[in-house]
This record gives sequence, C-alpha cells and structure tokens, in this order.
Amino acid sequence: MKKVQQGFTLIELMIVVAIIGILAAVALPAYRDYTVKARMSNVISSTHAVKTAMAECLQVNGATASCDTAAKLGLTLPAATNDLASVAITATSAVITATGTPAAGGYTYTLTPAAPAAGDSTVNFTIGGTCPATVCKQ
Repeated sequence: MKKVQQGFTLIELMIVVAIIGILAAVALPAYRDYTVKARMSNVISSTHAVKTAMAECLQVNGATASCDTAAKLGLTLPAATNDLASVAITATSAVITATGTPAAGGYTYTLTPAAPAAGDSTVNFTIGGTCPATVCKQ
C-alpha cells in the first residue's frame, strides 16, 4: 500500500511565512513614503491659488510690499485640512509658507517671489522649505 501525501510540510509553510515577512518588511516603508508624498502634494497644491494671485499682483504693482498680505491680494488663505496645517504670507517679503500636518510629514514648503524687472512680466518663485526633494519634487 502506498502512502499518499496530503497537505504541506512544516518546512514548506515556514518558507512561505518567511517570504511574506520579507515582502512586508520592504513594502510597508515604501507605502509610508508614497502616503507622505501624496499628502504633501495636497499641501503644495493649496498654495497655487495664492501663488497665482501674488504673481498677478506683482505684475500689476511691481513691488512685494503691495502684495504681502492676503487682504492686499484680495483672497482668503486656504483653511486647515487633514494634510494642511496652515498657509501664511510673510509681511514685507511676501514669502508664501505652507505647513503640512504630522500626517504629511510636518514639512514646510515655501515660495519666495522675485518682483519682475522693469519691462518684464515674468514673476519667478524660488521653492524652499524643509521638505526634501524626494518628497516635494516639482
């Protein structure tokens, strides 16, 4: 009489568990990185309306002193969300600062405007803040 094997051996099951454990150890940190990138993308996109209004103001007025508050820009700054802690405009320098919540990494994202030169209508913004380039790549 022949004995027919049924099921898996203990070694086979242990190998499967080890493979699943290795895959989980690699996948979970990568998933967290993607989640933070997505949340910081929401923080960055919240600055677009402010950036557009400031660029228009700088093109018309040509000086950052005329465009350094939300009231002067004629807009309301975005409200806090699950990803966005705050958006602020620094008086006199007109730097736009967006701060992410801890869920978004707690990074800051800044846009520093340069007033256009005489006869030029281009407004350039310098990107800065504490957000690493791997997360806030533009």
